[in-house]
Amino acid sequence: MNKLTESRLAFALVVALATLAACKRDAPPAAAKPATGDYIVQEWVLPAQAGSMAPDLRVAPDGRVLISWLNHQQGRRNVLQFSSYTEAGGWQSLPRTIAVGQSLVANWADTPHMMATADGALWVQWLQANAASPSAYDVALARSRDGGMTWTQITRVNDDQAASEHGFAALWPRSVNSIGIAWLDGREQQMAHDTEQKENAHHGGAMQLRANGFDMDLARGADALVDARVCDCCQTDAATSDRGVLLAWRDRGEDEVRDIVVARLQEDGAWTKPVPVHADGWKVEACPVNGPAIAARGNAAVVAWYSEAGGTPTVRIARSINAGDAFAAPVVVDSGAAVRGQVDVAVDAQQAWVAWLREDAKGQALMLARYTPDLSKQLQLMEVARLGARGHASGTPRLAVDVGGAWLAWTDAIGGAADVQGARITR
Repeated sequence: MNKLTESRLAFALVVALATLAACKRDAPPAAAKPATGDYIVQEWVLPAQAGSMAPDLRVAPDGRVLISWLNHQQGRRNVLQFSSYTEAGGWQSLPRTIAVGQSLVANWADTPHMMATADGALWVQWLQANAASPSAYDVALARSRDGGMTWTQITRVNDDQAASEHGFAALWPRSVNSIGIAWLDGREQQMAHDTEQKENAHHGGAMQLRANGFDMDLARGADALVDARVCDCCQTDAATSDRGVLLAWRDRGEDEVRDIVVARLQEDGAWTKPVPVHADGWKVEACPVNGPAIAARGNAAVVAWYSEAGGTPTVRIARSINAGDAFAAPVVVDSGAAVRGQVDVAVDAQQAWVAWLREDAKGQALMLARYTPDLSKQLQLMEVARLGARGHASGTPRLAVDVGGAWLAWTDAIGGAADVQGARITR
């Protein structure tokens, strides 16, 4: 029996037999600090049941680590669950259910996201299948005021009822008790498809990027059209700077160049014109399903992304010191045939962190690097884990930071089944 199996059996026994107080004492094992000052990887045993996938990871305003995942069991309804953790107390609760049902979509690329606002409310977004078409789905949103015991839900963030794709959402805190959300919206694609069928002619409907806000009562504002033509199925991401929320996504030019852009939400509620992070010039006819990640601190922002411009798979990071008005020349984090991308990024006072996946003949590896805040120097490069997953089964790793270091969660495959795993990166 390997270490991972032993750890999971031990955790399962604690969950089944121990009291909540005992669960709170389940903290990561202590490890000697490295003499070099580098960070080390510690196993972080998660409460997700075997067969789970698509984790999301956030540090709440009160310092708790929030993790959500999809419990995806063969022949059973999908279940969206979450739990919270502190280093001092361990797991704060047994896994709690947010949503359950056959229409809850489990997708390796388009995954649920969770966050907390300063008032203590929890917010979660996921995909809900649209009965009008097998390929259609909507963005669902739910809010809990009691720590996740009960949830109030709206089943359609997108205000249209088109039988089209809506997803790849990003969440951010809009105030102490309200949130913002952006998503890819396929209503124009569906309208163009319907018109083409009726008139037997070609019409160029495109995937859009839309955004809106919701208050504590889940009352919506007015949709904003951030970009009328974007890459169809690449993840979006958001971060909060001192000058407003920054939203990052993969654009789509008329010439099929699909580079990364950023826009900022201004005080008047309007979005700035998209700013290219870097002119990669990656021209690709199909969606790469490989979106950017963004993190911000003050007015400094760091974007990480994947590109195959020039024919070489590459992970890059670039920094802005003026809240996304412009970006410095990018830094190459990794390149070569083994690079898969699927990036995430985070920043703290000491460094910028970036996580990504590689895959070669030996299998997949989850990589993590630290850079100085200005990205001028790589401080450390580490292989966090070797994965049993192959191809898209591993999805996108999730990265979060706090004063003690970093947290990582990802989907692996063990015994042919999905399995959510975690690590604590600390000194």
